Amino acid sequence: MQQQPIKKYEQVRMGVDYYPEHWDESIWEADAELMQQSGVAVVRVGEFAWSRMEPREGEFDFGWLDRAIDLFGRRGIDVVIGTPTHTPPRWLTDKYPDVLPILPGGGVFQPGVRGHRCFNSRSLRRFGERIVGKLAQRYAQHPAVIGWQTDNEFGMLDSQSPQAAEDFRDWVYRKYGTLDRLNREWGTVVWSGEYSQWSEVTPPLGGSPYQNPSFLLDFARFQWDTVAEFQAGQIAAIRAYCPDHFITHNFHSYPQRLDLYRVGEELDFASFDYYPNTSPAKAATSPYSGALSLDVTRGIKRKNFWIMEQLSGSPGAWMPMWRMPQPGYIRAYAWQAIARGADTVVHFRWRSAAIGAEQFWHGLIDHSNVPGRRLAEFASMSAEVRRLAPLLEGTSTDAKVAILMSHEQLEALRIQKQTDNFDYYENIKTYHRALTKLGIDCDVIDWRQPLEGYRLVLAPHLYLLDDAAAGKLSRFAADGGTLLLTARTGVKNMNNVCVMQPLPGLLADCAGVTVREYDPLGSDIVRLDTADGEPYAGSQWADILDPVENRQTEVLARYGGSAFFAGEAAIVRHEFGHGETYYLGTHPEDDYLRSLLLDIAQARGIVHAGNLPPGVQLSVRSGESGAYLFVLNLGRETRRFRLGDTYAEAVQGEGLLGGERYDGEIELAPYGVEIFRV
Repeated sequence: MQQQPIKKYEQVRMGVDYYPEHWDESIWEADAELMQQSGVAVVRVGEFAWSRMEPREGEFDFGWLDRAIDLFGRRGIDVVIGTPTHTPPRWLTDKYPDVLPILPGGGVFQPGVRGHRCFNSRSLRRFGERIVGKLAQRYAQHPAVIGWQTDNEFGMLDSQSPQAAEDFRDWVYRKYGTLDRLNREWGTVVWSGEYSQWSEVTPPLGGSPYQNPSFLLDFARFQWDTVAEFQAGQIAAIRAYCPDHFITHNFHSYPQRLDLYRVGEELDFASFDYYPNTSPAKAATSPYSGALSLDVTRGIKRKNFWIMEQLSGSPGAWMPMWRMPQPGYIRAYAWQAIARGADTVVHFRWRSAAIGAEQFWHGLIDHSNVPGRRLAEFASMSAEVRRLAPLLEGTSTDAKVAILMSHEQLEALRIQKQTDNFDYYENIKTYHRALTKLGIDCDVIDWRQPLEGYRLVLAPHLYLLDDAAAGKLSRFAADGGTLLLTARTGVKNMNNVCVMQPLPGLLADCAGVTVREYDPLGSDIVRLDTADGEPYAGSQWADILDPVENRQTEVLARYGGSAFFAGEAAIVRHEFGHGETYYLGTHPEDDYLRSLLLDIAQARGIVHAGNLPPGVQLSVRSGESGAYLFVLNLGRETRRFRLGDTYAEAVQGEGLLGGERYDGEIELAPYGVEIFRV
């Protein structure tokens, strides 16, 4: 079979974000020349420039953008255009005030910052799709333009505008059909909340978190659909003229209440704005939070992705300025993104802004306009990427482990906080960090996605559950997979209503346990006594488990200490069909999780590296050109270490980055990186 050519968006390259409208045109040429010399292959433009593109209603001015794109094209630099709907111009918001969202407290989200747009506004959709269509028509045939970014950093606004209220009412009607069914499914009889006519169905006015949880969850789902529909209008406008261009969106700041999977459905690939924290106080955790964010982004489409904004200097605008990245930091974190599936890494921004609110969100070049250390590091990194791109093109991760993530669980658990110190996404971080410290590649995917190809699936806190999800997970285990379940599984149905059956509800048979009682521990600690005599700690929650009485169920840990439930089962392994299920009734400390996951990896033949030094991460990208092991020290101290048997042979030769020869032992300076062929 003939190999398909690598598309431009699948090539491994470096880029920058550039705002020609912010700079005098006399310096554009010098900027483009220095970009070319520094290895810039892609620039993103335009996502905040609506007022320059359409200074007055119906009057369009693209001449300045033509000249900028032509300039980049002459230098062999490709262009991604951001649709400018994140910042509606003042003529639009003044003449069509329905564009502005109404916040839960009743105030209007006024212009002056950004993101002041109600996704339900018909005026915003009409004028937004018009400007997007004009852009698409104008640049459809431009050889430098390769793709599009929709809007900028979508999020949920909880808009209470009249149009949002009308759309929500229609959404609810389409879902439930009758008021009797709506009242029954939401349980509105509580606190005399029953609806007697459709006009009474409104958004959650006032924004109180103590309103009906079924209603609040559906209002979130409605907003997910709204953002997806808003984006779909732009996608249609682009596809009408640019069928061969890619379309992406730059997601940001996880955990995001917005359903990334719903909004990502029509995109060609996902993008992420990556700003790892530079504070020394965050040095121990930032590499692992970042690794999760990258794996979440890859999981949106279950394919490689872009970084549309990568840290280039000290951020500062929405908060006091962070510490400046140390030498090697920019390079190391760009390689981390590539190692986990980024095909292009676009740095924000080319030069620190001299005007506007983000003046101190530093770019590769400071306000002085004198190229310095950070640009030199970027240029060196770009040269490395160009040299290795032929090997890396067409490669991707091939994880055998998946963590299931659900925005429905995230939102339901946000609406009704279970106990102090219990946080859905933070707990996902814990499981992901344990895997990362073992050198295990992991996908983070939507909980409804197929599970074929995985050997281990972690499904934390499936608080909402239905027959379809429970059946899929049970089949995965029965067919030979290893499934890990946790406390707060099967508590509610998909309408956010508690079910009247023993926990973990629909997964009780698969888990091999029922929950007799539970204790919301919060920040308190409970001792865990394991079968081999090692004591560990659990926190947040304590499910008191009744294992099924047969030889297929094994108690791995019991509660200890002075708790009233001391001696009761806390963690259980259950043989189920051809596979197995683990049920964790509490949130164990990191050391226990690493030990448990290492045992599972060894038993199931999952590639791992053993316990890695703090800050050291591994990832493998593979394809027709071979498999490549990335070894990164994302910490502030030099690390010397040996990898486990799996990779021992790979590090007996020459590294691909620096040409250094290794004899099995690796030494990496702070923010050091090496790549090996495996």
